[in-house]
Amino acid sequence: MNAQKNYDLIVVGLGPAGASAAQAAAKAGLRVLALDRKRTAGLPVQCAEFVPGPMSGHVSNLNAAIRQPIHAMVTRVERDLPHHTDDFRGAMIDRAQFDQNLVDEAAKAGVEIRFGQLVKAVTAQGLVLQDGTLLNAPVLIGADGPHSALGKAIGAINHECVETRQITVALLQSHEATDIFLSPDYRGGYAWLFPKGDVAHIGLGVEPGLRHRLKPLLAVLHADMVAQGRVGAEILRHTGGAIPVGGLIRCIGEIAGHKVLLAGDAAGLTNPVTGAGIASAVQSGRMAGEAAAQFVRGKRGALDDYAEEIDDVFGPSLKRAVFRRARLMRESSSLQPPNNAQLRESWIAFPQYWEAMTDNAANLNESIGQ
Repeated sequence: MNAQKNYDLIVVGLGPAGASAAQAAAKAGLRVLALDRKRTAGLPVQCAEFVPGPMSGHVSNLNAAIRQPIHAMVTRVERDLPHHTDDFRGAMIDRAQFDQNLVDEAAKAGVEIRFGQLVKAVTAQGLVLQDGTLLNAPVLIGADGPHSALGKAIGAINHECVETRQITVALLQSHEATDIFLSPDYRGGYAWLFPKGDVAHIGLGVEPGLRHRLKPLLAVLHADMVAQGRVGAEILRHTGGAIPVGGLIRCIGEIAGHKVLLAGDAAGLTNPVTGAGIASAVQSGRMAGEAAAQFVRGKRGALDDYAEEIDDVFGPSLKRAVFRRARLMRESSSLQPPNNAQLRESWIAFPQYWEAMTDNAANLNESIGQ
């Protein structure tokens, strides 16, 4: 085993949550190391690449990654007439560029960046990498996705996920809205078309038990859009992955004497209905980095404060989404699939989604942003 290297904070994962956490902690004066098993920031892209309008308040250089503005949302429930949500603003981004920008900002703040690094174990002496390198810090931040290794180590696991599949094709008709497709066929999720300049992402998500249906369902959706003349037949790229949909999980813990904070997908902050998680990753990452700095500087209650603030900021919209999704899942588990009214009740574009609970302070942009 190699000689031990010591830091104030080690961040595992260099996506939006990890890079934001590392930057915030470094700015506060900590010696920070950030690791990622990937070899390049943001690649491979496993994201639909849409961010909501309020995102600009959390990322100073977001404009550098924007590829197309979004002005509206069109929701299609089976064969019903499309439902238009006007003035629904956001942007399609280049996710790889977005992640790289965040990593660059972290590096400028003094963070030591290492890609291609796999964590093998967490021991009392510190993190052990695959190559035997031993790293130590009093605080660790897990920003390593829905199947977080650090989350698993402290017993905080995302037990509920949906599986997704997405293709990128040529966009033949100019479009500045996100298209959402709701159907009993997409149990546990929904389908989408997101335009990005001269291409479009077409994808869908379903519960894990229906993973085998992803490819044929997506092929049907793609063929329909080709027949309408909206997109090209050639598939340019494809991707997929897991999205946590169980809501917020315990985001602090301890292992082998090391304090652990979770952020982003690792903490279950992706919205269980929309699947959106970039904004919450950036925001929670920053909060985790700041909390880690406070703890290292002597504020013993900083980590508990972090957990409380995470619940305050993200809890209301996540609880609503968990409730709406769980109800739809119960309805669609019966012999009769959910009807169109039940599908509308489960989606943020319709007033039924908001009227079902008493928290009237939530709003559509908040839900997409979480």
